[in-house]
Amino acid sequence: MTHDELGALVVERALLEGDFVLRSGRRSTWYLDKYRFETEPEILRALGAALADAARECEPDAVRLAGPALGAVALAASAAMASGLPFIIVRGETKEYGTAQRIEGPYEPGELVCLLEDVVTSGGALAEAVSAVRDEGLVVRNAVCVVDREEGGSDALARLGVRLRPLFRASELLAMRKIPANGMVEPNTSGGVLGSPGSVNPNPTSGGEQ
Repeated sequence: MTHDELGALVVERALLEGDFVLRSGRRSTWYLDKYRFETEPEILRALGAALADAARECEPDAVRLAGPALGAVALAASAAMASGLPFIIVRGETKEYGTAQRIEGPYEPGELVCLLEDVVTSGGALAEAVSAVRDEGLVVRNAVCVVDREEGGSDALARLGVRLRPLFRASELLAMRKIPANGMVEPNTSGGVLGSPGSVNPNPTSGGEQ
């Protein structure tokens, strides 16, 4: 599958138009529902291969991949199978039972990892994952995401010394659907749930953007 063919599939299956509240609290006239492309075997397989290739190019010495829960876990698993590299899962917070760990999967301090993510908006969630990985003694310098919404996430990560490489930029995908790239509207005042569609055009299937 070519880059353009994969982008067209992501647009066809996952790009929604309406009035949506993002995780950052901002509202948008378009929304990329990551679960609509992460749960489709054909797209997930192609994305895993593309993420593996991008990770190999930007961080060739990485010995592990890392995927923040929940959204990037399926992507990291697919990329791990495509690349042959093992992966770790970065929880949003340390669990309070069992092994009581925030990082799941074996690793050794000092190892170089490449972070994978689905959709990056402000970069807040991925920045938290960077801190969690570094707190465990792992090294992270690069991250690869499926889509960069081009709303400050790349700059936020750069301030942490992490370079973000997207498979697709929002402007590229929106051009395929002919949606204006400047789709942000006023901050949320409707009381909608962050990370899910807003009250104007609710959608039962939601996947939060980071």
